[in-house]
Amino acid sequence: MAEAEFDVLILGAGSGGYSCGLRAAQLGLSVGLVEKGKLGGTCLHIGCIPTKALLHAAEVADHTRAAAQFGVQADLHGIDMDGVNSYKDGVVDRLFKGLTGLIRGRGITVIEGEGRLTGPRTVTVDGTAYSGRHVVLASGSYARTLPGLDIDGERVLTSDQALRLDRVPASVIVLGGGVIGCEFASVWRSFGADVTIIEALPRLVALEDEASSKALERAFRKRGIAFRTSTPFQSVKTTDDGVAVTVEGGDVIEAELLLVAVGRGPVTDGLGYDEQGVAMDRGFVLTDERCRTNLDGVHAVGDIVPGLQLAHRGFQQGIFVAEEIAGLDPQPIDESGIPRVTYSHPEVASVGLNESAARERYGDDDVTTVTYDLGGNGKSQILKTQGFVKLVARKDGPVVGVHLVGDRVGELIGEAQLIYNWEGHAADVAPLLHAHPTQNEALGEAHLALAGKPLHAHS
Repeated sequence: MAEAEFDVLILGAGSGGYSCGLRAAQLGLSVGLVEKGKLGGTCLHIGCIPTKALLHAAEVADHTRAAAQFGVQADLHGIDMDGVNSYKDGVVDRLFKGLTGLIRGRGITVIEGEGRLTGPRTVTVDGTAYSGRHVVLASGSYARTLPGLDIDGERVLTSDQALRLDRVPASVIVLGGGVIGCEFASVWRSFGADVTIIEALPRLVALEDEASSKALERAFRKRGIAFRTSTPFQSVKTTDDGVAVTVEGGDVIEAELLLVAVGRGPVTDGLGYDEQGVAMDRGFVLTDERCRTNLDGVHAVGDIVPGLQLAHRGFQQGIFVAEEIAGLDPQPIDESGIPRVTYSHPEVASVGLNESAARERYGDDDVTTVTYDLGGNGKSQILKTQGFVKLVARKDGPVVGVHLVGDRVGELIGEAQLIYNWEGHAADVAPLLHAHPTQNEALGEAHLALAGKPLHAHS
């Protein structure tokens, strides 16, 4: 017999799980939230928040080095990693305490321990069974490695260990040129390390528009971040001084540390999903557009569902599922409409389709693009950042992709995702006022150009 029965029983309290719980409780449903670690999951404790804190510390270091350009006399005496980590951990701790209070204040029952799906509507935690009218699987993800590549936590790290480093390494090899790899490469370079990225694909941040990748690569070269694309990893061995990495072709690259940043895998093994008949593919839980699994009453959200592994995707899916369970008939999430940001220096942000995907979907004759250089934007000149806003649109149709490169452009993605998700046309956006001087004006200028009336952009 179950110890307790809930309207909604959630396995995992990361972004997808806790958002589902908060919204369900707000809608008057009883909620059980199972978590073996800390409330907030990967994003809060070993993902989004601590990495962005490191990136902000790195930005401060860069600004200090460049202070003389702004007429400010300052010297950078070094990076105090104890101080950096104290700042980072303080941010995480404050958010954790706030989230904990919010969850308990909503009357959500937090069940501490490792849960396992033991029936279609049952989760067992440390020998006690709990049941739910609806079960939501939200067990999250882990840092992947490659076959034969052992993580020792000292010389060969994942992002989990990298976040806890108590020193700035003299040199680092980053295996993987995606979001995580580029963000850590950016941090370490700002902190003074020599950095080399190894990427098997032809370009960095390969899921982004090709123009964005090229811009990031140019910026990284200028910063002294080395990278080798189209270069598969072969092996690594530890040396007296660190690691020696062999890549395809036989070249050997040496450094103090190797960061393995080859993506994240779903945490589903051993949780009873297979045994209960949940449809799966390579460890991921398969769902329909309404986040429903093949089992009646069982939903899945977040990183265990195939697609972009982003905290805000899981967060929105959690809200969606709560509203679905409550009978509100919410609108399904458009996966292409999920904003994406790489918080490196410079940042890369996008929403919608890249140019090649748009041309493949709609045909060359029905796609047009406009690129507005941030060199014409006053605030970007003040910030001394370079980059662009690139719009991908259907001819005489809506904007289907927005791509941005430059410092702080991640803050512009909110308007960009509204334009995409509301199927805005250039003529709809061009008359809107954008405060001056802001980088936000660059979005307005790009849409003016797309509407055929460029001002600070070349026609």
